[in-house]
Amino acid sequence: MQVLDPVISVLQRAVRAVPWGRYRDVLHGRQLGHPLHPALVQLPMGAWLSAALLDAVPGTRRSARLLVGAGLVAAVPAAVSGSVDWAEQQPQQMRTGLVHAASNVVAVGLYAGSWVARGRRRYGWGRALGYAGLGMASAGAMLGGHLAFRQAAGPNKTEPVPYLLEPGWQAVGAVEDFPVGEAVRRELGEVPVLVVRESDGDFSVLADRCSHLSGPLSEGRLVDGCVECPWHGSVFRLKDGWNVRGPATAPQPSFETRVSAGGVVEVRLPGAG
Repeated sequence: MQVLDPVISVLQRAVRAVPWGRYRDVLHGRQLGHPLHPALVQLPMGAWLSAALLDAVPGTRRSARLLVGAGLVAAVPAAVSGSVDWAEQQPQQMRTGLVHAASNVVAVGLYAGSWVARGRRRYGWGRALGYAGLGMASAGAMLGGHLAFRQAAGPNKTEPVPYLLEPGWQAVGAVEDFPVGEAVRRELGEVPVLVVRESDGDFSVLADRCSHLSGPLSEGRLVDGCVECPWHGSVFRLKDGWNVRGPATAPQPSFETRVSAGGVVEVRLPGAG
């Protein structure tokens, strides 16, 4: 669906231009350690599903309308957090995400009409619009599941790293192979790592592929003891891999380091193997 790309480009710039400041990381879910959006969508979906059930029970019109309205209110923060995540994805994910969002926009419109119809005592229309809205929201949820689980938008991309490494100490090169203050990429079997030699002689070693979308950290900027991913701007602390700025919600695997008597830099990842 590359035909969507011009629209995506405009919307992406618009979403990124919103001055959320430090709250952008909150919307990403960095403090939670995983995306916030999937948790927030439970609120409108739960309210709307409950309203659909009450619509089948006599004498619950007022409660059903209350739940429809609650779902509309709860849809706002869910949409905001989802848009912030969406703007930092890959093109294929963003195409799916745009259709996912469009389905939910239609669902919100139908539920808004349902809420108004119920307020005017047109209960038949209110129920019909509500069920139509639930159908569209369910279609959007299916696309959201495809986006999350098939296209892997949101999961920590570094989770497999410990299982791909051999336990124990492994050599990454001689001390003189690493210029002070420069990012150097090395391979440990199937796992690329970022090696930085500090001015005091210590070494910082992180998994090289960003936990957000596998961007190469070794090609990023080193600033104030941190490395910035060149793809989407996530920032990780070199000494321990902590994600100090999103959109990454998970830290980078951080390796223990030592220098052998022969001047060889060795690393190991706790829990590897």
